[in-house]
Amino acid sequence: MSENPSSSWYAMSDQALSRQIGSFIRHHRLRQNRSQSDAAYAAGISRSTWSLLERGETVTLATLIQVLRVLDVLHVLATFTIQEQMSPLAMARQEKYKKQRAGRKRKDASAKSTW
Repeated sequence: MSENPSSSWYAMSDQALSRQIGSFIRHHRLRQNRSQSDAAYAAGISRSTWSLLERGETVTLATLIQVLRVLDVLHVLATFTIQEQMSPLAMARQEKYKKQRAGRKRKDASAKSTW
């Protein structure tokens, strides 16, 4: 399986991308020394569906997720993680309202003074 630089992903057709995903699946299945039948059974799909995926044919997203789970490569989905980033202006505003020092403790209003 060849590694493609990220810039070349944009140059690939949808069909070529599907074949690349299929090659990725096949590579990891073979590294685990599993047959298509065994891996498909573990994923709860048919062997023919697994074969379609490896050939770059159309399968559902749910099927792809099941296959990634069985191959223990769900970590590839980390790319889809959304990390909210605060703008520098919003961070500055938030800093403005942070406590700069501790306040002194106040006496309980309900307690009577003995003075």
